Amino acid sequence: MPDGIMIGNFEIKFYGIIIMIGALMAAWLSSREAKKRGIDPEMIWDMLPWLLVAAIIGARLWHIFTPSASLVALGIDTKYYLTHPLDAINIRNGGLGISGAVMGGALALWIYTRVKKTSFATWVDIIAPGLALAQAIGRWGNFLNQELYGRPTNLPWAIYIRPENRLPEYANVAYYHPMFLYESIWNLMNMALLLYLGKKFKYKLYRGDIFLIYLIVYPLGRFLLEFIRLDPSNIGGINANQTLMAVILILSAAAILIKHTLLKERFVPVSEEIRTPLPEPK
Repeated sequence: MPDGIMIGNFEIKFYGIIIMIGALMAAWLSSREAKKRGIDPEMIWDMLPWLLVAAIIGARLWHIFTPSASLVALGIDTKYYLTHPLDAINIRNGGLGISGAVMGGALALWIYTRVKKTSFATWVDIIAPGLALAQAIGRWGNFLNQELYGRPTNLPWAIYIRPENRLPEYANVAYYHPMFLYESIWNLMNMALLLYLGKKFKYKLYRGDIFLIYLIVYPLGRFLLEFIRLDPSNIGGINANQTLMAVILILSAAAILIKHTLLKERFVPVSEEIRTPLPEPK
C-alpha cells in the first residue's frame, strides 16, 4: 500500500492529509459551537493556522522528549534528536505526540485570547468537542503508518501488522489489538458527550467546564489503553504518557469539583453569559 500521493517528485503523505482533515473538521464543528454562543465563527478560521502550527510543534517536541522504547533501543533518543536537527523536524513519517499537541495548541490559544481580549475559558469550551473529533480522525493516520497497535490478539477485529513494522520481539506475530481504533472510538464518544453536556446542562455549567470534562474523559481512556500498548514512552522506568494522563485526570476532576462546591459563588452558568445565537445565513 502506498504511503502517499506523488505530485511530480514530491510525495504528500496520507498521514499528513488525515491530520489536515481532522483539523478542518474540528474547525468546522468549533465554528458551529461559536455561532450557538453568539460569537463570530470566523474567529475560528482566523486562529486555526496559529493553533495548528503550535500543536504540531508541541506534538513533535513531546515525541522528541518522550521517545518510545523501541526508538531508544535503536539509539534514537532525545540526545539523538538534539544532535540531528534535520531528523528532529522531519515529521513526514509520523512521530507526533497528542499530549504535546494539546499543550502547544492551548498555549497558542491563550496568547490569541490575550491579544484579542476575549475569554480563554470560553474558547477552550468551544474547541473541546472539535478537538476530540480531530483526535478521532487523526488516529487513522496511525493505522496507515502501521503504528500505535496493542498487544497480540486473535480477536475477530485484530489488525495485521506488516513484518517491517513489528517490534523485534514480536517478529513472528502477525495480529494485534487495533489500539488506534479503540482510541478513535473513545474520542468520538468523548465528542458526543461534550456536545450533549454542553446542551443539556448549559444552565449548570461554568466557563471552562466542558474543557475540564474533556481533560477527564480523554485521559481516562488513554490511561487504560496504555496497559495494552507494546511500545510505551518510558522516562526513568515510568510510562510518561500514562503517568501524565493520570495526573491530568485527577487535577481536572478536582478543579471541576472545587468550582462547583467551594468556589461556586464566584461563577455564573454559561447560559447567563451566552449572547443571542447568530442567525443562520439565508
